Amino acid sequence: MPIYEYRCRDCGHRFEVLQRLGQGADGLVCPGCGAEPVEKVFSTFAAAGANSAKSAATSCGAPGCGSGFS
Repeated sequence: MPIYEYRCRDCGHRFEVLQRLGQGADGLVCPGCGAEPVEKVFSTFAAAGANSAKSAATSCGAPGCGSGFS
């Protein structure tokens, strides 16, 4: 089951809910203020770029460090 992120229309509190695919916001209430009008929002996520991963892997200075082989 995916995790969906919601925002309260009254207080702006953002929270996550584990739901089945396609299930809506019916019956959900804000855990911050108890209000019922909540809306689904797009979640943000973090991803490392290729350059940042390479520089972090090769910065240890040990022989063979960052080569991918041990």
